[in-house]
Amino acid sequence: MTPEEFRSAGHALIDWIADYRAGIAQRPVRAQVEPGDVRKCFADTPPAEPVDAARLLSELEQHIVPGVTQVQHPMHFGWFPSNASPASVLGDIASSGLATLGISWESCPAATELEQVVCDWLRQLTGLSDAWEGCIQDTASTACLTALLIARERVTDYCESRGGLQGEDKPLVVYTTAEAHSSVAKAALLAGFGRDNLRLVDMDPQTQAMSAPALAARIEQDFADGCLPAAIVASIGSTGVTAFDPLAEIVEIAAEHAIWVHVDAAMAGSAMLLPECRHLWNGVEHADSISWNPHKWMGTILDCSVFYVRDVEHLVRVMSTNPSYLRSSVDDEVTQFRDWGIPLGRRFRALKIWYHLSIDGIDAIRARLRRDLDNARWLAAEVGQAQHWRVLVPVQLQTVCIRHEPPGLSGAALDEHTLAWVGAINRSGAAFMSPSQLDGRWMVRVSIGVEATTREHVESLWKLLRAHAEEVAAG
Repeated sequence: MTPEEFRSAGHALIDWIADYRAGIAQRPVRAQVEPGDVRKCFADTPPAEPVDAARLLSELEQHIVPGVTQVQHPMHFGWFPSNASPASVLGDIASSGLATLGISWESCPAATELEQVVCDWLRQLTGLSDAWEGCIQDTASTACLTALLIARERVTDYCESRGGLQGEDKPLVVYTTAEAHSSVAKAALLAGFGRDNLRLVDMDPQTQAMSAPALAARIEQDFADGCLPAAIVASIGSTGVTAFDPLAEIVEIAAEHAIWVHVDAAMAGSAMLLPECRHLWNGVEHADSISWNPHKWMGTILDCSVFYVRDVEHLVRVMSTNPSYLRSSVDDEVTQFRDWGIPLGRRFRALKIWYHLSIDGIDAIRARLRRDLDNARWLAAEVGQAQHWRVLVPVQLQTVCIRHEPPGLSGAALDEHTLAWVGAINRSGAAFMSPSQLDGRWMVRVSIGVEATTREHVESLWKLLRAHAEEVAAG
C-alpha cells in the first residue's frame, strides 16, 4: 500500500467509524450471532490476491459488526464501563501510524518521556503525592502480576538471585477476598505462590469489603503456622459489587509486618479524579503499589492501565535484565520502562492519554463521571421504592446490584427467575447487563458509565427491567 492509497483508505475508514459511532444507538447492544457464525463468513485459506480496501470496509460492516457486543452503546450496562473516547482513538491512531519501537529510551525518547508526563498528570489529577511514580501497562491484570512479583522479592530479600521460591524455607502467603478480580488469583498462581497460599479473607456481609480484624487474625495465624505473609491485594471498587476494602486499616496492619500492599482500583480509580470520592481510598499513601485503568470509566481507549509504585529502585532491580544489545551511553540519565514490567516491546500508549486529556479536558471528564454517579443514585432510589425489587449492596459509585423478588420465589427458583428476565433483555438487543452471583445467589449488575449514556437511557432501562421481570414472573 502506497502512502496515497493509505490516505484514501484511511479517510474512508475514519468516515465509517464516525458514522458507526453516530448511529450506534440504533444497533442491538449484544452481538447477534451464534457460535461459528463469524468464522464461516471467511475462507478457510488466506487471500491469494490483494483485496481492495473498499471491499474490506464492506465486509467489516457485514461480517464483523454483527459479531460485536456494542460496549459503546448508551444501553450497555454490562461488566464495567469500557469507554473509548474519540479523542483517545485519535491518539491510538497516531500511535499506530508512528509505529515506534518501544524497547528503550533510545529507540523512542518521546514514548518514554511522554509516558512520564501523562502518568504524572494522572497522579496529580487523582490527588496522589509526588512519592509515586508511574508507567503504563496493558491491563490491571499485568500490573497485579508485576506487583506480586516485586512483593515476593521484597519479602524473600531477592530470592530470584538465589534458588527462587524453590529455595525458600517458608511458604509465602497472599491475602485478598472472594470479591477480588479473578486476575488476582491468576497473578498469585503465575507468581509462584500457589493456590494453597492464597487466603480469601472474610468480608463484611453488607458491603462485601474485606474485614480488617479477619485479615489481622489470618496473618497472625499464618505466622504461627510457619508461613511468611508477603502481600495483600486490596480491592478499591471490586468487580462484582464495587466493594471498597478498608485501605486505611489494611495498610496499618501490613506495616506491622512489612507486608506489601497492592491497591487494585481498576475501574474505580477513575473516581479519584473527583476530589469528593477520594475518601474511598483513604490510606493509599501508605500502600506500595497502585493500578487503575483509564481505559474503563475515564474513557481512554483500551488497552491503557496505569501502575504506580513508591520504590522504583526495588521495581527495577526485580524486573531488569539489561542485555548488552539494549545498552546505550545515556542509560544512567534516562528511565527504561522495559524494566518496569514484563514485556520488552511497548506501544506508545501515552499518546492516547495525551490526546484524551488535551482534547476533551479534565472538566468534561469529571462532569461525565458525576453524571454517572447521579444516574446510579437515581436508579437505586427507584429500585428501592419499587415493590418486590431490592438493591442488594450499598451503592458507592456507579454500579447498582439488584434483584426482582416476587412473592413465593426463593433459592433455585429465584435464581431461575433472575437469569430468565435478564437473559430475555440481553437477547433482545435493547440493553445489556451482567448477571453475577452474590452469596451464592444470582443477581443483576447495572454498571452505569458509558460515555453516551444519559438519564433518558437509564429511565428506559428501568422500564425494561420492570416489564421483562414482571412478564417472566407472570409466566
